[in-house]
Amino acid sequence: MNNHKIWESFEGNGPIVATSIHNGHRIRKEAAELIALGETDRLREENPYTAEWLSVGDTQINVLRSRFEVDLNRPREKAVYIDPEDAWGLQVWKTRPPQEIIAASLAEYDAFYAEIMRIFSTIEKRFGRFVVFDLHSYNHRRQGPDAQPAEPEGNPEVNIGTGTMDRQRWAPLIDRFIKDLSCFQLRGRSLDVRENIKFKGGQFGRWTHQSFPESACCLSIEFKKFFMDEWNAQPDHEQIETIRTALQSTIPGIREELKKMGAAW
Repeated sequence: MNNHKIWESFEGNGPIVATSIHNGHRIRKEAAELIALGETDRLREENPYTAEWLSVGDTQINVLRSRFEVDLNRPREKAVYIDPEDAWGLQVWKTRPPQEIIAASLAEYDAFYAEIMRIFSTIEKRFGRFVVFDLHSYNHRRQGPDAQPAEPEGNPEVNIGTGTMDRQRWAPLIDRFIKDLSCFQLRGRSLDVRENIKFKGGQFGRWTHQSFPESACCLSIEFKKFFMDEWNAQPDHEQIETIRTALQSTIPGIREELKKMGAAW
């Protein structure tokens, strides 16, 4: 992988990209000295282990920097959390960060999106159309480690966010993906996969569809944290690998639908 300041990437030969933009936990030294949150509190809202699913993509992009320094899935003006309402009520900073700290984080934000523009433009030129797996996870035990999890009705095991795209343009591919993922057997049962229930997609998907309106389909894929303990970040490695296998099972269908839409490779 090519190492950059806040991310690492591998550029492969195919039309499928996988990203884990909230996987990162690192904070640069000058910002870390001002952060009020401890390791555990940060990990609870980050998306650890999502990078372990990147191998499903031909091109893979893993963000190393914590969202608590700069959130690449927020609009630029909201990418650095300042007030508690920006961050689930959490007091992120000991004192308000000086402008030079914020400016340095936003410079990294700009560098990331400039690199994504280059990578996606190259893929568009080579294949015509492409799909991005924007991989995330979300909490469902916010009332405490011993409390009941959030009710399943509003918290699917997998939420597919398609709210930032022209849904009609990509309907066959989206429907195929949801069907194939729903058919995967997880410990003897089908995954609960639903669309736009918990999240509809963030800035990364919005930027992708605005920048590549004819060629890119960015699926914002949020897994409920059933594969880990969200309070202490302990993983269930078997389930993490099973999720990777589930995502891999959808790749043949994605490629088939892309070919129907005119992609070439």
